[in-house]
Amino acid sequence: MTDSKIKKALITCAILISLPAGNILSQPTEQMIREMEALAGSGQHEKALSLRLSIEQEYLDIARHNIEQYRKTGAVLKFTDKNGNPIDNLHVEINQVTQDFLFGNKIGNLVRPGEKDYKTDLQKKRFKDLFNKAVFLFIWASYEPRPGHPQWQQYSEMLNWAQENGITTIGHPLGWTGRWGTPRWLLDLPDDTINELYKSRITNNIIGYDELIDMWIVVNEPVNTVPWEVAIADKNNDDNLRYNVRGYTTEDFVPWIEKSYKWAHEANPDGDYIINEYFTLAIPEIRDRFYDLLKELRRRNTPVTGIGIQAHEPREHWFSPIEIYETFDLYSEFGLPIHITEFIPQSSGKKITGWREGIWTKEAQAEFAEHFYTLAFGHPSVASITWWGMSDRNIWLEGGGLLDEEYNPKPVYNTLMRLIKEDWMTRDLALETDHDGQVTFRGFFGKYQVTVTGQDGSSQVLKFHLKEKVTNWWQFTLYN
Repeated sequence: MTDSKIKKALITCAILISLPAGNILSQPTEQMIREMEALAGSGQHEKALSLRLSIEQEYLDIARHNIEQYRKTGAVLKFTDKNGNPIDNLHVEINQVTQDFLFGNKIGNLVRPGEKDYKTDLQKKRFKDLFNKAVFLFIWASYEPRPGHPQWQQYSEMLNWAQENGITTIGHPLGWTGRWGTPRWLLDLPDDTINELYKSRITNNIIGYDELIDMWIVVNEPVNTVPWEVAIADKNNDDNLRYNVRGYTTEDFVPWIEKSYKWAHEANPDGDYIINEYFTLAIPEIRDRFYDLLKELRRRNTPVTGIGIQAHEPREHWFSPIEIYETFDLYSEFGLPIHITEFIPQSSGKKITGWREGIWTKEAQAEFAEHFYTLAFGHPSVASITWWGMSDRNIWLEGGGLLDEEYNPKPVYNTLMRLIKEDWMTRDLALETDHDGQVTFRGFFGKYQVTVTGQDGSSQVLKFHLKEKVTNWWQFTLYN
C-alpha cells in the first residue's frame, strides 16, 4: 500500500471519529436550575414539575450525544486479493458480537443452595442474553461462616461457565467493616490474629482465583462505616456502632484502606481494584467525604484502579440527573473508571422520593432504569453498570428484580434488552467496497464479525475488535 493511500485511510478514520465538539460535562442551563430551585415550596407544583421534566430531558439529550461521541468510533476495512490489489464491489455485512462496556448483575440464585437447581437453564439464558459481567459475593460472614471453611466450591461451576461464555467476573467485597464483613468467630480472636487473617483473606482470594477473577471490590463503604480497628474492637458486631461515623476524619479511615489495597496489589499487580461507596448520588456531604478519601489515597499512591458508586440509597429515591452528573464529574477528576456497582430501582408499590413523584410500579422501575442507564452510559468516565439482583424470587430489595419469581421478564428487563442489545450495539450493517477496496463505518466498541461476499457468491467470515483510543484500520487479504 502506498503512503498516500495509508494517509487517506487514516484521514477517513479520523473524520469518522470526530463529531461536533461538545463538553462532556455540559449541564443544562443554569437559569432553568435556578428557576426550579426558586419554585421549590412556592406552591406552584405543576410548574415546578414541568421544569424538572425539561431539565431531565436536557440531561438525557446530553447523554445521548455523548454516547454517539464517546462510545463509538470510526473504522476502515480494506480488502485485497493475494497480490495486494484492492477488491471493489464486495458485499460486506458487519455485526457486533460483544461489547467492551460492562453491563452486569449478581450471579445470585445460580450459586444459592436450594435455588440454583430451579429452572437453571432459563436462569442462565436470562443472564447471558443481557449481561457480560457477573458479581460473585465474597462477604466474609457468608463466604466463610466457619473459620477455615470458605464456600469456594459453590462458585466453581459458575465461574467456569462465566469464563466459557466470555462473561467478566468480579469479587465483591474483600474488606468491609459492616457487621457482615467481620464474622462473629473472627471477633473472638486476638486483634493481631484478626489482622493477620484479614491480610491472608485478601492475598488468598486474589491469588487463589487468579485468571478466574481479576476485578475486585477491595474495600466496601469506607466512609460510611467505622475504621477497621474500631470495628474489630466491637465484639457485639453492632451495625448501630459500625455505621456511626460522626467525628471520624479522612486520616482515621485511610490507614486500613491503604494497607488493604497494597496487599491486593502485592498479590496480583495486574488486578483491577475498586473502592465502593453509597449515598454519593444523594448526599453532597458524603460525596465530598468520599472525594477527600480518594484524594488522600491518590496522594499516597495507593493502588486503587476504579471508583465504585452504589446507586440504591436512599432505597425509594429517584436520583436527580443534576446530582448524578455532578457526582460523575467530580470523581472523573481522578482519571479512574467509574463503576456503578449496585443499582436496583424497585416495583414494590412504595412511594417514590427524590427527583420524581409517584409510586414504584413496574413501569416506573423501567422508566427510571432507562434514564439512569442512559445517563451513566452517556458519561465517558463510567465503565460499567451493575444491577443488584436478577429475580424477585430472591431479591435484596422488594420488587427490585428484572424478572418475576418464575424468571419471566418484567418491563424493565425488556427495556434494558432494547438499550443494551439493540440501541447500543452496531448490527446489520450492509456496505459495498469502493474502488480502493474499502468500507468505512462508525460503531460501538467491541468485537465484530464481518461476512464478505464476492460477485461470484463466495463468502468469507472475518473478525476484528473495535477499540477505544486506537486507529481502527484493518486490511484483509481474500484468497478466493
